Formats: sequence, C-alpha cells, structure tokens
Amino acid sequence: MKRFHVHVNVRDLDTSIGFYSQLFGSAPSVRHCDYAKWMLDDPRLNFAISQRERAAGVDHLGLQAEDSAELEEIGARLTAADAVSLAETGTTCCYAQSDKYWAEDPQGLRWESFYTHGTATTYSAPADATACCTPMPKAADAGASACCGPTATDNARCG
Repeated sequence: MKRFHVHVNVRDLDTSIGFYSQLFGSAPSVRHCDYAKWMLDDPRLNFAISQRERAAGVDHLGLQAEDSAELEEIGARLTAADAVSLAETGTTCCYAQSDKYWAEDPQGLRWESFYTHGTATTYSAPADATACCTPMPKAADAGASACCGPTATDNARCG
C-alpha cells in the first residue's frame, strides 16, 4: 500500500517542528539539524520539512512505494503520461537511500515517487552534492538551483 508524501520548505525548523508535532499529535520519527519527518498511519502520510536555501512552502508531493515492484508500476504509469523528468537509482537524499521517479503534472508541480531501501547519515551523498534530488521544474528559470544537496550555509548550520 502506497503512502502519500508531502515535503514542505520551512523558514524556522524548530518552530515548524513544534507546530507539526502538535498538529499530528506526535514528535517526528526522523530529526536532523535541517530536516524532520513524520511517518503517520492516520492519515497514511510521509510528511517531511526541511530548512534549505529555497522558498518556503510546498516543495513537492509524492507517493512512497512499499517495494521496488510497486515503484516500477508507478514509474510505468508516469512514463505512459510522458511526465518523468528524472529517474534515479540508489540516490541519497533526505537522509535515506532510495530509487525514484521525478515527474511534473501539467501545472509544473513536482511529484516524487520513491522506494526507500535504507537510511543515510547525510542529507545527500558527498558525491551527489551537486546533483539534484528534486529536478528543476520545466517552467522555472534556467539559472535557478533546484539542488537539495548541501550548500555552504547548510554545512555551517549542521556542522
């Protein structure tokens, strides 16, 4: 069974953790200096927040698959819709090891479909520091950065 995923960029992580902990009635299941995640069963939701050098608000939506076969079914549907903008295998992002399909809906809203098969000790792998785990929307400015990899500010905040 899939789990709905929402990722929100926040201005102040601690304040946002306090708010969402009250809203969901529980503390985050994963917490780092720049990221927090709640794995909720009611509603069945993977809700994540991060404090990065990006605009505050909804970053992307998604579907979390329970296994690789379920992810491939989602990927096939996205491919049939000609919506896949990036397919990743064994990527490190958001303190997890995952396989992913990134897509965009007709409005340019980014969707992440993924299967997580391990944890990571960093937000992104050092080798992937310049890689994006959320591809730039097609309609976005070509000069803007969509990388989720660490920046100098992130390293200073977390180091």
